[in-house]
Amino acid sequence: MTTVEAKLEAARDELATHDGVLVAFSGGVDSSVVAALAHDALGDDAVACTAKSETLPESELEDARRVASEIGIRHEVVEFSELESDDFVANDGDRCYHCRTMRLGKMLDRARELGIETVCDGTNADDPGADHRPGLQAVAELDIASPLLVHDVTKDEVREIADRYELSVADKPAMACLSSRIPTGLSVTEERLTRVEQAEAFVRGWGFTQFRVRDHDGLARIEIATEELEGALDREFVEAVRDALSELGFDHVTLDLHGYQTGSVSPASEGSSEDDEPLVEDVFSAEYPTADGS
Repeated sequence: MTTVEAKLEAARDELATHDGVLVAFSGGVDSSVVAALAHDALGDDAVACTAKSETLPESELEDARRVASEIGIRHEVVEFSELESDDFVANDGDRCYHCRTMRLGKMLDRARELGIETVCDGTNADDPGADHRPGLQAVAELDIASPLLVHDVTKDEVREIADRYELSVADKPAMACLSSRIPTGLSVTEERLTRVEQAEAFVRGWGFTQFRVRDHDGLARIEIATEELEGALDREFVEAVRDALSELGFDHVTLDLHGYQTGSVSPASEGSSEDDEPLVEDVFSAEYPTADGS
């Protein structure tokens, strides 16, 4: 038996000791693996639960529904709004703590409604050492179970397990919530979240897979993975994305020549080790010219 197989069996066997579990389920690879393990261990007594809010792109909710169906696990959706929290909107270094506290609180409420005592999340063994992760404080405070962490399952091993379960998200890139595109200190608003979501949907429509559109208070800074960066320099894309993002309300549209980097605007982002925020004037970027050539 390989190390991964041993960890997989240990996590699954532990989950089987519960009468039921509710998995905080984003549809990403980590929570999908936990959901697959839980369903394998408990069958209908395992439930996946996704929290819908302004910071979750609609495409991600659709993915979560699809992957839950793929696993065969019951899928619940709870709704809440982070924008009701002044602490979250202020967007300080603990934004993810406030978000995760609210999000997991909704999960605990739904679990109680269903008569389930245990809520699990997808924290893996690499997460605690990955930069600034205030959301993990909320996980600890709310006594959320983290089977991947407990059984020392690393991110690479998570993807290997996902392959074993033939999950379509095995190679899915990390996807932090939309608020991670807004620099720390700049308030999170529905307007900013909406235009970021729409801007990223447009870029995704051109076939890019690993990227972010950062919203620097009206300046859109597009980060695209270095292996895909050449495609972003295509004149047709340049003109199309400039016009599309301008229509969404961005005053300037720029391409960051450093490429996609986790952690380029916020020390508090979850899911992709987002860390320190550079000042806008420190970003080396190529600004797409406006239609009048200025």
